[in-house]
Amino acid sequence: MSEVKLPPGPDLPRALQAVYLSAMPLRGVTRLRDRYGDAFSLNMPLFGRSVVLSNTTEIKQLFRASGDDVGNVQPNLGRVIGPDSMFAIDGVEHRNQRKLVLPPFHGRRLAAYESLVEDETVRELNSWPRGTEFPVLPSTMRITLNVILRAVFGVAGAEFERLRQLLPRLVSLGSRLAVLPVPGGRWSPWNRFWQMRREYDAIVDRLIAAGRRDENLDEREDIFALLLQSRYDDGSAMSNSQIADQLLGLLAAGHETTATTLAWAVERLRRHPATLDELVAEADAGGGELRQATITEVQRDRPVVDLVARRVLTDGFQLGRWTLPEGVNVVVSIALMHREESLFGNAGVFDPQRFMGTKPDLYQWIPFGGGTRRCPGAAFANMEMDVVLRTLLREVSLVPTTQGGERWHSRGVANAPRNGGRAVVQDRRSAPSSAAHVASAGVAG
Repeated sequence: MSEVKLPPGPDLPRALQAVYLSAMPLRGVTRLRDRYGDAFSLNMPLFGRSVVLSNTTEIKQLFRASGDDVGNVQPNLGRVIGPDSMFAIDGVEHRNQRKLVLPPFHGRRLAAYESLVEDETVRELNSWPRGTEFPVLPSTMRITLNVILRAVFGVAGAEFERLRQLLPRLVSLGSRLAVLPVPGGRWSPWNRFWQMRREYDAIVDRLIAAGRRDENLDEREDIFALLLQSRYDDGSAMSNSQIADQLLGLLAAGHETTATTLAWAVERLRRHPATLDELVAEADAGGGELRQATITEVQRDRPVVDLVARRVLTDGFQLGRWTLPEGVNVVVSIALMHREESLFGNAGVFDPQRFMGTKPDLYQWIPFGGGTRRCPGAAFANMEMDVVLRTLLREVSLVPTTQGGERWHSRGVANAPRNGGRAVVQDRRSAPSSAAHVASAGVAG
């Protein structure tokens, strides 16, 4: 057996390490990196013994590693999304499920959802107060929830309306519980979660039964219909539990993380009025290159998810400088990667120009994870953010602010602006340019 070689790290008791990382997760990993280098060992809450990486060469090797050597981290989001979800399964089963889930999120089908996104965005923008500060996160949550529900299920109805009410509570509670142990007891919040989950499963079972009776199922474009018709290589169909778990994964991942990134985009743009004015002019001219660069930069500068992780499956796995034992978790710190000066010059500065005319390296810019477990809905999320932002820029004027940036706030899985991405908007026909606001109010920090 190979001799274990782990990177250095603190020797504090696990409980103290848990308190430290829970109290200041982003600053904490930055301080540990400054002290120990671009790889360090931790005894992490929930994950136990772990190696944290921010070295691009080692991360690339990890993402390219064989499924025989590294697998899904334990525990994982399958605890809340379900044992048959993409978050829980591994190996051949994961590859087979991924082949069935990916097609609706690419090519012609993806373009067909753009008008749906614009419709939902316009509806929500019409409800925004003019000239009064408000948090945009609740609005972006409603937009992305309605979009993903319509994209997944296609049509409205009683079941659709019940899911619209149920899912925000289910996803919000599940996001918080995902980073906690599973305690027993009558009053455990897990009991409330499982009760909601049972209701969700019952709704999906009814929709599946109705879908299989639908004589026009093959004419539908919604993701639910496509999954009902999908077949594995052996000709078998997905089970009810597989469909329910896959749909919940799509609904959760396609709802909260996208909405939170959009709230961060508003928060960032209000503090960078020159970029905001350039984006408005580009949208009016029908362009989109700067808008895409801005979305990419928001995800670099304000990553919604903290980490990507894998579990070592073979003893003596060689990962760059380290020899890792079976069972150790390897954690890629997204925040550390995205703030690495050698990869992104002036990394602490919000600057969409860094992505103009170039695509990000997917081993360095990793908001959607990497390798074979990269988020299958990444293209859908990018399309949705682009259409929402384009519509917002055309319909209303964001009023810049000189206030400092909003702090990070953990919502469990996702990191959101602490104040919800507060905004002030005006109708564009009555709004002065962002430059005029800055001239009278000064420049934001």
